[in-house]
Amino acid sequence: MELDQFIIMLNHIHGIIILNSETVGAGFPRSNKNKGHGDHTPTLGKIVAYFKYQTTKRINESQGTPGRKLWQRNYYEHVIRNEEDLRQIQEYIANNPLKWELDSENPNKL
Repeated sequence: MELDQFIIMLNHIHGIIILNSETVGAGFPRSNKNKGHGDHTPTLGKIVAYFKYQTTKRINESQGTPGRKLWQRNYYEHVIRNEEDLRQIQEYIANNPLKWELDSENPNKL
C-alpha cells in the first residue's frame, strides 16, 4: 500500500491509496501459507476501517471523550484506471482547500 496525493480538511479527507495487487485482496489468487489462520489480506475496506478506528481511539483519548463517534459510515471510492484520471484526481485534491470558502459546512462561509 502507498499513499499518493492527500489533503486533510476540517470536516473530511481526500486521498489516493495505491494498492499492490500482489499483496492486497483484490480478486487475485492468494497464497495458502495462512490457510487455517483466517484471511489477513488487507483490503481497501480493512485499511479504511483500521484508519478510522485508530484515529477515533487516539482523538478520543486525547480529548477525554470515550466512545464519541467521529466518522460517517462508509467512504467513497473510485478506481483510477489511467494516468489522465490520476492527474485529474490529484489536481482535484490539491485544489480542494480553495473550495472550503464555499462549503456549506464551513462555519466561516462568506
